[in-house]
Amino acid sequence: MSAVKVLCTALGNATGLLTVIVVVIAVVLKHLDDPEPVKYTSMAEDMKTLEENFRQQNKSCFVLGASGETGRLVLQELLERNAFSKITLIGRRQLTFEGKAYENLVQEVVDFEKLDDYAAAFQGHDVGYCCLGTTRAKAGADGFVRVDHDYVLKSAELAKAGGCSQFHLESSRGADKNSGFLYLKVKGQVEADIEALGFDRYAIYRPGVLLVDRQESRPTEWMARKFFSALSALGSTSMSIPIQAVAKAMVANTLLQPEQKTEILENKDIDSLTKNAGK
Repeated sequence: MSAVKVLCTALGNATGLLTVIVVVIAVVLKHLDDPEPVKYTSMAEDMKTLEENFRQQNKSCFVLGASGETGRLVLQELLERNAFSKITLIGRRQLTFEGKAYENLVQEVVDFEKLDDYAAAFQGHDVGYCCLGTTRAKAGADGFVRVDHDYVLKSAELAKAGGCSQFHLESSRGADKNSGFLYLKVKGQVEADIEALGFDRYAIYRPGVLLVDRQESRPTEWMARKFFSALSALGSTSMSIPIQAVAKAMVANTLLQPEQKTEILENKDIDSLTKNAGK
């Protein structure tokens, strides 16, 4: 058999395999689809009033994980809405920003292994945003648990003790403390542990695959994002979402007054909120 025929046969087999994979994934998506999202009616005009009322309360907030993709966008959204009188970034290193919008930021550099020594950094804030996290591939299993559970929970504990009444946590679709998968189990466990702290308001965001062009190279994630971007283009909002939408939802949702003390926003809820909240 010639090289051309071998190549054609290989391509044909690959195409057939890809077709099977797509069909299987489509079936899985149908069965794993989120429940109907919360109905957010268009509230762009109402948001302007809410922003102004919120702004007059001179509230303070902090952001954990502002050096990451979601945290960076949450910070941008906070600055654009200008609803807080003070914004503090809490992280392991000083960040550098350009532009007048960042001039009044407060930065607190902490050692996450010794957070009790930095309790003062968590005092005096009304709202906390947590986008802190790593990956098992980068930190190993133990390191992943330490960052995504231990650091996050300890930060929430210090924030609650320091007077913070509202906490917003970026989690993950499928988070479940009883899951057999380490990633989902850790995400679910930290959700539950923070809820037990008793914040006046606690919002959990569970996005699916985050559609973002990361600065660092992750070939597998890149392929996944391309696939889910295609699904998104076809109208599916259950398994993936642009990372900008998560950041916008976290900030916009802060201005709303939900009936429940603890709320969980699944992927479709995040999408719906973002589309109806303006900006």
